[in-house]
Amino acid sequence: MQHLDEIDKNLLRKLQVNAKATTKELAAELGLTISPVYERIKRLENLGFIKQYVAILDKKRLERNITAICQVSMRYHNEAFIEKFEQEIQGFEEVQECYHMAGQVDFLLKINVNSLDDYHDFVKYKLSKIDNIGVLNSTFVLKEIKQNFAYSI
Repeated sequence: MQHLDEIDKNLLRKLQVNAKATTKELAAELGLTISPVYERIKRLENLGFIKQYVAILDKKRLERNITAICQVSMRYHNEAFIEKFEQEIQGFEEVQECYHMAGQVDFLLKINVNSLDDYHDFVKYKLSKIDNIGVLNSTFVLKEIKQNFAYSI
């Protein structure tokens, strides 16, 4: 892994809090000039430390009020079935996150929809159409207690 000095770490911390901060603002906060801050950001992007910049949206304002956590277990575990599942999940806009797991559950999905009826339709008309699914277990989020997108650096 590429070595990060304290300035790099501070820069990454600040960008995690506010990715819209200008190079000028960051330079002032770090006690540097604009040019070295710009170069550091470009280097961190090129090295893959910064993957992308995003806006975090309010799911309720977008009518995605229901968050379901869906555990998926496959009947068979050969490479072709796993790849097919991963490929099909990419096309489902309802799925915000998907993880291939070790243990009793093969995949863990975070799904956001507007209503329980929408979730029912998602499972019935989309998810259940994927070959080789053995068990689907759904749980629903009652309240988000903590949501943090920043890593501790």
